[in-house]
Amino acid sequence: MKIGVPREIKTQEYRVGLTPSSVREYRQAGHEVFVQTKAGDGIGASDAAYEAAGARIANSAEEVFANADMIVKVKEPQPAEWRMLRKGQLLFTYLHLAADREQTLGLLESGCTAVAYETVTDATGGLPLLAPMSEVAGRLAIEAAAFSLRKPTRGKGLLLGGVPGVAPARVVVLGGGVVGTQAARMALGLGAEVTIIDRSLPRLRLLDDMLAGRARTRFSNQSSIEEEVLSADVVIGAVLVPGASAPKLVSRGMLKDMRSRSVLVDVAIDQGGCFETSRATTHDEPTYVVDDVIHYCVANMPGSVPATSSHALNNATLPFGLALAAGGDRALKESVHLRRGLNVYQGNVTCTPVAQAFGLPCMSAETALGMA
Repeated sequence: MKIGVPREIKTQEYRVGLTPSSVREYRQAGHEVFVQTKAGDGIGASDAAYEAAGARIANSAEEVFANADMIVKVKEPQPAEWRMLRKGQLLFTYLHLAADREQTLGLLESGCTAVAYETVTDATGGLPLLAPMSEVAGRLAIEAAAFSLRKPTRGKGLLLGGVPGVAPARVVVLGGGVVGTQAARMALGLGAEVTIIDRSLPRLRLLDDMLAGRARTRFSNQSSIEEEVLSADVVIGAVLVPGASAPKLVSRGMLKDMRSRSVLVDVAIDQGGCFETSRATTHDEPTYVVDDVIHYCVANMPGSVPATSSHALNNATLPFGLALAAGGDRALKESVHLRRGLNVYQGNVTCTPVAQAFGLPCMSAETALGMA
């Protein structure tokens, strides 16, 4: 199969779909790989490094899309990119379609087969291709919060971990999954006072054990969320409903009662955000203020550390990508975990939460692939 790797064009996105070491694995498996010139500049991988790994360097995205049977990216295709997709072409990347009607319609019109990293599963029921970026984003969320608390960035001038004799910041983490766990670990490491809220008692018990009781844990309901959010200096939004829009856990009305210049970091912004007042921002202008509450809602947080992120992502995606490259539709039929990643198939939505988000008809992946 011919594999295409375009340069990412989303604002301040420096990651790359395939690293040179991954290209080498694809070439070893007998596939051709086309990499757009300068696609790896953000991680320090030159065109020469890709050529040494066996890739052919393409001068433009148009050349990559025209030659490739499968496109491997990091972020969701932008309008100029989805217009280059064609019927039957495979797209393997993050999509987050439930928060993006325009992209969903664009992919449907293209006729492509789109497999989303964030809904591919594994034997344990986990999301193996979302996990590495969730780990990165969870850790970055605390860095972002600490920076946003500083006075030069319009914060209240509070040091996250405090000092002897001065209380640390109160950090509330909404969601105890991968993002929430990593955020809690980072915040505790910096000396903050941490509370984790989750709706799963088994998960809360696991976190209590994992963190040796250093973080408070609370069961998620409206009362506990309101009580903790209103007394927090930092709130990390780390909730996830696979494939679906994030639930709105913090309402606009709650903001007026929150601490002045407290910070909301919405890691769920790719899925529409879990704060009612969230809107996507970029690394150029990462924050804005609503009702005297600072919002940090960068939609591609891991893109700010592209070297770490790209290698972590490739470590996870490589076996799945190789399976798709080797088998195409056959790989989707043979692997229930890859099928769960199938969001769009040749003009049909095949992911129920995406269809529900926009009132679109949904065809099961099995039916679309001729298995049912």
